[in-house]
Amino acid sequence: MKFIFDNDTWQEIFGSIKKSKLRTAITVIGVLWGIFLFITLLGAARGMENGFDKEFSNLATNSIFLWAQRTSMPNKGFQRGRQLRLKIQDVEAIRRQIPDIEFVVPRDVQGVFGGPPAQIKRKTNTKTYKLFGDYPTLDNVNKVKLLDGRFINSSDINNERKICIIGEKIVDELFEKDEKPVGDFLEINGSFFQIVGTYKDNGTSFEGDDSVYIPFTTYRKINNTGDNIGWMVIAANKEADILEVEKNVKTLLKRRHGAHQDDERAFGSFNFGEMFAKITGFVKGIKFLTWFVGISTLIAGVIAIGSILLITVKERTKEIGIRRALGATPRDVKGQIVLESVFLTIIAGILGIIFGGFVLMIINATLAGGDGFPFVNPTVNIPIAIGAVLALVTFGTLIGLIPAQRAVSIRPIEALREE
Repeated sequence: MKFIFDNDTWQEIFGSIKKSKLRTAITVIGVLWGIFLFITLLGAARGMENGFDKEFSNLATNSIFLWAQRTSMPNKGFQRGRQLRLKIQDVEAIRRQIPDIEFVVPRDVQGVFGGPPAQIKRKTNTKTYKLFGDYPTLDNVNKVKLLDGRFINSSDINNERKICIIGEKIVDELFEKDEKPVGDFLEINGSFFQIVGTYKDNGTSFEGDDSVYIPFTTYRKINNTGDNIGWMVIAANKEADILEVEKNVKTLLKRRHGAHQDDERAFGSFNFGEMFAKITGFVKGIKFLTWFVGISTLIAGVIAIGSILLITVKERTKEIGIRRALGATPRDVKGQIVLESVFLTIIAGILGIIFGGFVLMIINATLAGGDGFPFVNPTVNIPIAIGAVLALVTFGTLIGLIPAQRAVSIRPIEALREE
C-alpha cells in the first residue's frame, strides 16, 4: 500500500495520462456516461414512484367502486333487463360475509349519472351543484382535503342533521373574499343547511371542488330514496386479492338480488386496486430496466478503461522494461497500473454522480408540482450512490489487473529490445 502515497507513482500515472489525453478523456467519458445514466434513470424512476404515491395518497388503493345495473339474463321468473338497486342492507351483508373487507362506504349523489343537479341558494344568488350523501367513513377511503371546519361525523348521521361541507369553487362563487363560510347557511333544494366545513379538490376524486357533502341519512330523507343507495366503495386489506374480493362481492349481491350468477352485467364495477397494481408494476419494471441499463453501461465503461490501459501498456513496454531492470518489482508495476485504473474510474464516477444530480434538479424544477405527469422529488439514496462508486472501484480494480498482468508478464530483456 506504500506505493499509493508515493509521489513517483503519481507522477508516472499523470505522465501516462498526459501522453494520451484524448484517448483517456474518451475513456473517462464512457464511464462518466454510465454512472450519469444510472443516477439519472434511477432518480427519475424514484420521482415517478413518489409522484404516483402522492397522487393516490388520498385514496384507499386496494378498493373497488361498485354499482347496480340492468340484468342481461332471466332468472327465477324475472325477465332480462330488470333494473337492480343496491340497498343499505347490502352494506352490512358485505361486511359480515366477505373476508378481508376493511371498509364498505355507501354513497348517493344528485347531479351525476344523468340526474338534475341540486339547487343551491345563498341570499339572492342561486346556482346548481352536485350533492353527495355520505358517511364519515368516506374519509377513510377517499380523504377529503379540508380547508376549514370539519367533515361529517356519526352524530350528524344519527340525528339526520342539516349540515354541509362545500367545495372551494362554491365558496368563490357564493361568498365574498372577506366572508367566512363556516357557520353560515345555504338553502339546498328548499331546505336550509349550516356549513360546517370547506374543502379543496384533492385531485383524485370525481367530486371536484364544486360539490356539496351532506350526511347520508339527511340526503335519504330530503330526497325520499328509502333504502336505495347509488353505489358503494369497498376497501379491502392491503394483503387481500382485490380481484377475488370483487368476485365474492358480486356473487353475494347477485344472490341477494335474484340475479343469475353468470350475469356479468348485473353489477358494474371499477377495480381501482387492479389498476393501481398495474401502475406499481410499471414503475417496478422501469426501476428494473434502470438497474439493468445502468449497470450494463457502467461495465461497458470500465471495460473501456481496461482496453485503454492495455494499449498504454503496449506503448510503454520499453519503459516498463527499464523500470524492471532498475529494480522495480512486478508488484510495483502491477500496483501502478491498477491504481491508474482505479483513479480514472473514481474520477469518472464522481463526475457522473454530480452531473446526474444536476440533471435531476433541473427535471424536478421543471416537472414537480405541475398538473401533468405525476413526478415528485427524483432522488437517489446516498447508500446507492456510494454503492455505485464502490462498484466502480471494484470493477476498475478487476479490469486493471488484466493490463497489469500483461505488463509484468513481459521479461525485462525483451522489453528493452522493444522499439
